[in-house]
Amino acid sequence: MTSQQNPLSFLPGPAVDRTTFEGWNRWCQTRKAFVAAPILTAQEYGRLTKRQRRIHDLHRLATHSSLPIQATPMSENVANAVLARIDDGAYSHKAGTRGGIMVNGDGAQGKTETVCEALACFQEEWLALNNYANPDAMPGTRDLVAPVAYVRCPVKATPISTCQRILDFYGEDYKGMRLEDLVRTVKTAVVEHATKALVIDDITRLKLHREADQDVLDLIREMMSMPVTLILVGVGIPTSGLLREGLRDPKTQQWIYPQVKDRGRSPNHHAASQHERRFQVVDLDPFRYTTPAEMQAWKDHLQRLEDELRLLNSTVGMLTDGDMPEYLFSRTNGVVGILEKLIQHGCRRAMEDKSEGLTKDLLNQFTVTPGDMPDLDAESGEQPDIPMHTPTPKRKPKGRNTVFDDDGPEAAGSAG
Repeated sequence: MTSQQNPLSFLPGPAVDRTTFEGWNRWCQTRKAFVAAPILTAQEYGRLTKRQRRIHDLHRLATHSSLPIQATPMSENVANAVLARIDDGAYSHKAGTRGGIMVNGDGAQGKTETVCEALACFQEEWLALNNYANPDAMPGTRDLVAPVAYVRCPVKATPISTCQRILDFYGEDYKGMRLEDLVRTVKTAVVEHATKALVIDDITRLKLHREADQDVLDLIREMMSMPVTLILVGVGIPTSGLLREGLRDPKTQQWIYPQVKDRGRSPNHHAASQHERRFQVVDLDPFRYTTPAEMQAWKDHLQRLEDELRLLNSTVGMLTDGDMPEYLFSRTNGVVGILEKLIQHGCRRAMEDKSEGLTKDLLNQFTVTPGDMPDLDAESGEQPDIPMHTPTPKRKPKGRNTVFDDDGPEAAGSAG
């Protein structure tokens, strides 16, 4: 709360839409700009004026609602795989098809944020290497450079709507275009903007029993002939039909696909087998809590989360002491998205009831619901499985029994 800082700097600006060129770049530039509320003790908080306390409380709420994405061993493996795949394509001088990558995992695992953070790091390095200009721009023309393009798959996708989503990112006009014109315009936009990585999020919204969705799959395969690395992100990819139906080996944790005996005339089998050969599949798994190493990884994650909380009582050990790690795992199944929502609810309640600390009794008062994650489409399997929990009602303080109170000699005299 220094006087030189703007006390309202925590107020959010315009909403950022990463599915547009301007929005994606603004997110890349500002994704680490938020400054958390200062850490104050209860005594320091008590010395603030009423207005200063209110502003500090709002800043704390903003801090708990904007908890930074914590890297996990699983997310680091995925980020490394994505960056390796992009680098292989971006620095290749060959004209052939670039290999793609599919990021698979259940809902609320942090797939989108992990991929976006990796791509932002790639974009920063690529732009710096090329002096923030399009290295392939024609002399005398405007330097258009978008190393990364991020789009989300429409809920009911068609080849036309998918192309339109991609062109919306670049701000290209496609009014009145036929599919052939849209595909050609997409290819031109990718080349002219020097795009090296194209992300299609929520890819498992494709339902391959629909003919239009199979056409989208064919379109994606055709895009792989462009000089761009495709990153597809979704829930349950190995069993979605995008690839042949697969099973996960419990020992190696790798996906195993049976031999194709008869493809027949089905375009879906043919397309899926081609995707299997051209895409690497990586999984973003939740935390596990079985071995000592897994337990320590979970506790380390909770420790980093503790450091981000802004409650007036000391947060040291609040999430990591005693049986709290095991309790939090049972409430979240190790899913980072559920954990984040649970902690956010708890911090708000701790501020409201003035307890200023997280305990099991406090966290038992509520549960995380699908309504806490409105951006995840339930029909596409994006909503995570939230452990069942029956909230306990908030306890009201008991009134004190006053039957045996001594009202003093004056009261006794008046009674006589």
